[in-house]
Amino acid sequence: MTAVSLLLMAVCATSVLAESSVYFREQFEDGDAWKSRWIESKHKSDYGQLVLTAGKFYGDGEKDKGLQTSQDAHFYASSARFDDFSNKGQPLVIQFTVKHEQSIDCGGGYIKLFPSELNQEDMHGDSVYNIMFGPDICGPGTKKVHVIFNYKGKNHLINKDIRCKVRDDEFTHLYTLVVNPDNTYEVKIDNKKVESGNLEEDWDFLPPKKIKDPDAKKPEDWDDREKIPDPDDKNIVSNIPDPDAKKPEDWDDEMDGEWEPPMIANPDYKGDWKAREIDNPAYKGKWIHPEIDNPEYTADPEIYKYDSIGVIGLDLWQVKSGTIFDNFLITNDPNLAEEVGNDTWGKTKDAERKMKESQDEEERKKREEEDKKRKEEEKEEDEDEEEDKEEEEEDEEEEDGEEPELEEEEDESPDAVKDEL
Repeated sequence: MTAVSLLLMAVCATSVLAESSVYFREQFEDGDAWKSRWIESKHKSDYGQLVLTAGKFYGDGEKDKGLQTSQDAHFYASSARFDDFSNKGQPLVIQFTVKHEQSIDCGGGYIKLFPSELNQEDMHGDSVYNIMFGPDICGPGTKKVHVIFNYKGKNHLINKDIRCKVRDDEFTHLYTLVVNPDNTYEVKIDNKKVESGNLEEDWDFLPPKKIKDPDAKKPEDWDDREKIPDPDDKNIVSNIPDPDAKKPEDWDDEMDGEWEPPMIANPDYKGDWKAREIDNPAYKGKWIHPEIDNPEYTADPEIYKYDSIGVIGLDLWQVKSGTIFDNFLITNDPNLAEEVGNDTWGKTKDAERKMKESQDEEERKKREEEDKKRKEEEKEEDEDEEEDKEEEEEDEEEEDGEEPELEEEEDESPDAVKDEL
């Protein structure tokens, strides 16, 4: 066999080992057909409804369509099934986009991966899952990216604080989690790494490797004080005997007692005294409790592994609805995920932002016109009121200027009486 043949065989073998697999991909490009793939749980009768839409603003009206929460103050529980697989010996990549166009104040934006045994029609908040990943927001105190793994029946939260971007704007963001078979991980937002590390170090899956030796005790003569009060430092009192005072000549010690000079304020006194500190010559350093191997610790090279992954679900609560989920991808190829992210979110994000900015500008102009119209109407009302007031004042002035008409008195003269007769 020639060297060239061996090289070709090696290349082919490498290609097989490095073959990409897409276990699940959902971009909602076939209209209402998604309703046959996504099963709504019947565990409760009042779950919120998911609708297919690109939202109020978007980069592409068709490509940006996703599942949107549509009812405020509701739980949502919907899931999609795919062929069961295990991530043993290979990377696991979870990726999707989230858009909180409603300026979310409290609600989840995460997904869950479940084992294939999940009963989708009975999925609920306590259903056992493998991984929970994505943003979660509730007020100013909670705006994080959850990365939760179920390990041996217990859910473990990451020990680090990963901040999400969706609290700061209303645009679509791409979330990616990569879990590697060497027990390392990486979290990316918008195809940029925001966190990475080791599963064992950043989660409490296992007991600590080392524990404090229960038999070790700090020696009684161990001095761990870095500083001590200066023994040569002296207290400065607030009052001292008057150095200029003299014993009166007529002072009789036998009759008047022992003479003491009067006290005066000490010019060197600077308040309550505290001895200055100096380096402790007997300082031995901080005592460190010796550690021993933890007998309860057992290394696990397969923390990352799940034997069954077969369902992806949205199981969350939202106070204010409007979040859109799209571009779901589960694969074993981080490079493919990055390419898909660039080909979906990456191609529409700028146009989405431009459309939102255009809408905001139109809204600003509309508000300005409304404010202008309102001010003009208020001005006209003020002018009308002023005219009415002036007319009332003129009427009052005219009334004040007129002389009252005198009533004619009856003629009671003798001639008048005579005429009547």
